[in-house]
Amino acid sequence: METPSAAPVSTPSTAQEGSVPIDYRNHDAMGLADLVRRGETSAGELLDLAIARAEAVNPKINAIITPLYDYGRAQINAGLPDGPFSGVPFLLKDLLCAVEGTPLSNGSNALKGRISPRDSELASRFRRSGLVFFGKTNTPELGLMGVTEPKAFGPARNPWNLNHTPGGSSGGSAAAIAAGIVPMASGGDGGGSIRIPAACCGLFGLKPSRGRVPTGPYAQEFWDGAATEHVLTRSVRDSAAMLDVIAGPDGSSPYPLRSRNNYLECLSQPLRKLRIGYTSTSFIGRPVSADAVAAVEHSAKLLEQLGHEVEAVEIRLDGEALADSYLTMYFGHVAADLEFMAQQLGSRISNLDVEDATKVLGFLGKTISAGDFVQAKRRWNDFAQTMHLFHQRYDLLLTPTLGSEPVPTGSFEPPAWEAVAMKVINAFGLHKLLLKSGMVKQMALDNLEKLPFTQLANLTGLPAMSVPLYWTANNLPLGSQFIAPMGDENTLLQLAQQLEQAQPWMRRIPDL
Repeated sequence: METPSAAPVSTPSTAQEGSVPIDYRNHDAMGLADLVRRGETSAGELLDLAIARAEAVNPKINAIITPLYDYGRAQINAGLPDGPFSGVPFLLKDLLCAVEGTPLSNGSNALKGRISPRDSELASRFRRSGLVFFGKTNTPELGLMGVTEPKAFGPARNPWNLNHTPGGSSGGSAAAIAAGIVPMASGGDGGGSIRIPAACCGLFGLKPSRGRVPTGPYAQEFWDGAATEHVLTRSVRDSAAMLDVIAGPDGSSPYPLRSRNNYLECLSQPLRKLRIGYTSTSFIGRPVSADAVAAVEHSAKLLEQLGHEVEAVEIRLDGEALADSYLTMYFGHVAADLEFMAQQLGSRISNLDVEDATKVLGFLGKTISAGDFVQAKRRWNDFAQTMHLFHQRYDLLLTPTLGSEPVPTGSFEPPAWEAVAMKVINAFGLHKLLLKSGMVKQMALDNLEKLPFTQLANLTGLPAMSVPLYWTANNLPLGSQFIAPMGDENTLLQLAQQLEQAQPWMRRIPDL
């Protein structure tokens, strides 16, 4: 693996004989688009480079599960829109982001081969920016895990250490970016699924505010408004420029935030001195690793050096209620998703080709009453009020993004006896015994132990980001999370750029 002082790795172009080699992996998306705009390369050449890189490294990381190389070439041949990312190769997460005429499996065997009848609004906006779609990336089944290890496609691998996870649920996108296949790829975040893989792979990941990004036409909102979509990137400016492209309501938006579309422009404005509160205490009362503490302390020291006021704080939050509210929503939506899948496929839930754990989660969701679900949803306001009071004193909250360094692959797999128990329970319909045992809920809480910091921003709808400022002794990234008041992506992006300039991370490239 590369040490921090190692030289950046370039991928010379061989796509056009006699052309000037392009340092493909050392450009962000805006940089590549600028090369195309100036005639120094072409969209076809960039696509060839991206495909060559994918063919070289994807067998090691399993990031791309549906190649769409001919689709990308057809886009170029048909003529690309003159947008800010015209000619830049792009990968789409194989969840939610539908592209007309291409498969969308949502990480599940049950949906393999299902073709999207039309673009989602988000995909349409990606397309209008001039991006070239050439593949779909790996994701856990229905995006349910903070690691990317679906039975349908196998685990994605972290380019910094192939024995560790790239995170989830946007793990395939994160691995592809970190490995230099693309500078930017799509992701979604329902409990940290942009920020977690960004933290695991040394990338920048911004979760926009609730209502900032459209969800139509297939849904009015995702996970009761807890989930949203955006991109993972290597540079801050790519994230800002893309938010300018995709922000703003569509016909499905239930509570849209009207966008001024000035996120890239805001990066040219000076950042005021910020007051930032920080904590490394788990929101759900579980232990965190020494590395997670060190990551936040490192970030706090850097912020002080940049002139910001930084102060240790205690977040007075009912962690048990937070975890229970999140899991209630989570279980309920799995149940609804399985019902929808069964209807679409003309099947029974019991006959769906989905993972045993997914079926069990769906059963737990069916046992939740409407009253219990609404009561849990109402508690979201308690967390929102806690953060509202916090933001009266502080501009931002700083925490670790993860509770530890990226975990080894397979860490979230249940022990053998639990896996067998779930198979037997699903086979014989013994779910009531499972419910009484509390086994699956305990498993979910145990998994949250490694990821205790991200769900707060989802339930409150606040914008949050993970910034790659710390590498562990094992040379694995561990990001720092910042949470801002509702609608204040500008401050997050301005601070991220300041941190990026103070401690550049884009040229830290893992050696595959």
